[in-house]
Amino acid sequence: MRLFQYLTFSTLLLLFVGCKDVSEKEKSPVDEASFISIPSPANANSSLPYLISNEYSTLLSWVTRENDSLTVLKYTELKDGQWQEAKEIIRGSDWFVNWADYPMIAENNGNLWSHVLKKSSTGTYSYDVKMNLRAKGISNWKTDMPLHSDLTPTEHGFVSVLEYDDGFFVTWLDGRNTEEKEGGQRGSMTLRAARVSPSGVITNEQELDYRTCDCCQTTAAITKNGPVVLYRDRSDDEVRDISIVRMVNGEWTKPLPIANDNWQIKGCPVNGPKVAAWGNTLAATWFTAADQTPKVKLAFSQDAGASFGSSIEIATGSVLGRVDVALLDAKTALVSWMETDNKQTKFKILRVASSGERSKPIVVSTMNGSRQSGFPQMEVVGDKVYFAYTHVINGSSQIKTGYIPLSKF
Repeated sequence: MRLFQYLTFSTLLLLFVGCKDVSEKEKSPVDEASFISIPSPANANSSLPYLISNEYSTLLSWVTRENDSLTVLKYTELKDGQWQEAKEIIRGSDWFVNWADYPMIAENNGNLWSHVLKKSSTGTYSYDVKMNLRAKGISNWKTDMPLHSDLTPTEHGFVSVLEYDDGFFVTWLDGRNTEEKEGGQRGSMTLRAARVSPSGVITNEQELDYRTCDCCQTTAAITKNGPVVLYRDRSDDEVRDISIVRMVNGEWTKPLPIANDNWQIKGCPVNGPKVAAWGNTLAATWFTAADQTPKVKLAFSQDAGASFGSSIEIATGSVLGRVDVALLDAKTALVSWMETDNKQTKFKILRVASSGERSKPIVVSTMNGSRQSGFPQMEVVGDKVYFAYTHVINGSSQIKTGYIPLSKF
């Protein structure tokens, strides 16, 4: 993502803030009491949280800056409602650390996978995805393992990872085709995916889309039919709506839009979708600013992503996006997002049914609306909804965690 693209979208956001939807204006302040804080294991100068849960464990990863050049990737596990002592995975002074492209962690039958972005040349936007794996029963991590097969000094990132069979399914944005050729021509950002074994063996690496938006997060889910990947696509005339690719009978389908917002924008909005699965039910949420009207939307699919129902509008006005979604059952989802409300940025959540019926929004926290706050995280664990987000005050950041009982929705 180039600087002028960031500036383009930042300018648009300033315009959008003036389009505030006042209908939600009075709903927020008292709801914040629903959030119950949990002591965070992350120290000062921590940021970029990533929260993941399956039926066996709930993990939180984040990065900590120890000085101007050294960055450390750490993680913890939730046990009996409390975070355990933080553990270090890897540290480095040659990482690409970005507010929107955060490291992740995943677990499968006791095997752990994580990644960081490591610079591959002196170029600003030249970095690779490097994997770290820790096999079940082994205390040490195998670190600095390559994910993608190319050696081009280009951008690679915006990873999504899920447990899959006995290993992991990983998808990412891959810039190998953007390397400048003779005459100055460059290709487009691509979407790729692969399977990774617990020992780090990579198989089935494939290109899923030859032209995508450069720096919006990808998202993935495992249905009964197999993996699906959602991402912000990019047409020849710069329409950047959300598309899906699905694995069907061992083959990837062609990309198809899940909704036709027709958002035409010349720069990447750095605001990707999120998807959750319940069997073959999918709930997908995303941010759009088509027609210069920022919105958070949600759509359900009952056939593993082959088709989606009509979009449900979750929020509009001065929304910033940075969405997340979880499914409570095949017809009910939780959606979270950030928006500016009465000159404050709020991290909000609500329950919504596939019929369109929804609960009153609850404010998880008042936040700093800058990039430094990153992308808040949400996971349903038992009868609670857990959250992790970056709290920013006076330029300093620290990960905050807590939960809201499901009964509040």
